[in-house]
Amino acid sequence: MTDADPTRASVRPASEAWTIARVLKWAADDFRKRNNPSPRLDAELLLSHALGADRIRLVLDSERELSPVELGRYRELIQRRRSGEPIAYILGRREFYGLSFAVDRRALVPRPDTEPLVEVALERTRARSMHGAALDLCTGSGCVAVSFAKQRPTWRVTATDVAVETAELAWENARRLGVVFTLDVLVGDLFAPVAGRRFDLITANPPYIPSGEIAGLDVDVRDFEPRLALDGGADGLDLVRTVIASASSFLTPGGVLAVEIGHDQGPRTLELFEHAGFRDVALRRDYGSRDRVVSGLGPKTP
Repeated sequence: MTDADPTRASVRPASEAWTIARVLKWAADDFRKRNNPSPRLDAELLLSHALGADRIRLVLDSERELSPVELGRYRELIQRRRSGEPIAYILGRREFYGLSFAVDRRALVPRPDTEPLVEVALERTRARSMHGAALDLCTGSGCVAVSFAKQRPTWRVTATDVAVETAELAWENARRLGVVFTLDVLVGDLFAPVAGRRFDLITANPPYIPSGEIAGLDVDVRDFEPRLALDGGADGLDLVRTVIASASSFLTPGGVLAVEIGHDQGPRTLELFEHAGFRDVALRRDYGSRDRVVSGLGPKTP
């Protein structure tokens, strides 16, 4: 850091005081030089977090000078972001499907790309919206399971994850967001915790990044998010194949399976669904018009 770094500022003339407006400009410029994709937004989010204030307050109090303690808190957050740590992990939260989820390094950061998985689940079960049972595999933070449960309060939702600590995070979100009476979180590999049960809907966001591509991911993903939730094997479809091949044994007659995939895995996943006997197989794109969710109806008889 240089002498112009406000996080190491000493006594300065009033004309050089580190006001909210000035420190935000400095931080945004610093992030921009480091190729941060959202420099101004990150600068504002981190300062809001450091001050315990919303972003509107930053505008209203733009000429207020920050105290040394406040600058110190901001410095720590900036250093974490400089290292590549995801902004969601620093803030400890991320919005998904209109809800605020607690997030940390126990699970992937919820992304807008995953919201179409919730949309498909709701659309394809609309005919039975008043009653049903849903299973969410590889639940992570619980963002899909909790979001679905909020929209379908009369359904029973079960979420599974292979990692104990990740399942604990999902349960924390279920409790915070008020769905503990309709959602269960179980620990185990895919379908193992629900042996013998059947569901009207199965959703899954399994790891689907090819192993050879992990090293080339952005640093905030590669070095901070759990590899277990990213690595999908040689072609990225190891767990996708397992889910599709096994799902019929856990679906009620005509039940729905919906799986999130990588942007270039649509054609191959459609083939896997059809080969497994699914009907009315469909592909949904995400908000960036990339292939993202494949879904289908299971056999009419068990």
